[in-house]
Amino acid sequence: MSKSLQASRLNMQAFAREGVPLIETTLLQNMERLAQEARALEPDSTINWQASAELRPGSGADGDVWLHLTAKTSVPLTCQRCMGTVSTPLEVDQWYRFVATEDIAMAEDDESEEDLLVMEPQFDLLAVLEDELLMALPLVPMHDECPVAPVMQVGEEALAKEAGEQDEKPNPFALLAQLKKKNG
Repeated sequence: MSKSLQASRLNMQAFAREGVPLIETTLLQNMERLAQEARALEPDSTINWQASAELRPGSGADGDVWLHLTAKTSVPLTCQRCMGTVSTPLEVDQWYRFVATEDIAMAEDDESEEDLLVMEPQFDLLAVLEDELLMALPLVPMHDECPVAPVMQVGEEALAKEAGEQDEKPNPFALLAQLKKKNG
């Protein structure tokens, strides 16, 4: 069984007891929601990530399960200034504490500095990783300095230039002036 398969169905209690970190490289295209945000995704684009879990003294008989998740990747996004591709580095460094129920998570969430997750028999670590990477995306991705100066034109002028049309528009009254001369 591969580590990737285990990461999507992980027994967190056993993972914490073992104390062995899970170090992985996952293809970015395997993260569907994150891949949808990317522009011109390279087939070999990867996410390097690591997860480690530990038991700390706490409310449970065996203690509380804590998870530390770190990840680094670079995602090609659309620059909102020049509309070109901008390689955007993403990093995750997050601690989580597991609790028994959703009610406990809701009750303790406001006082907790760490994020709380509900303990499940088969925890999907890859889904949490993808969620964290999605939250790390910038609201407005852009280059520090765009490689091509953006064109700041709007309206019919910009559309005409894009279509290769001339800047001069025929005067709609010119035809009337010609008719007036003929009849006059």
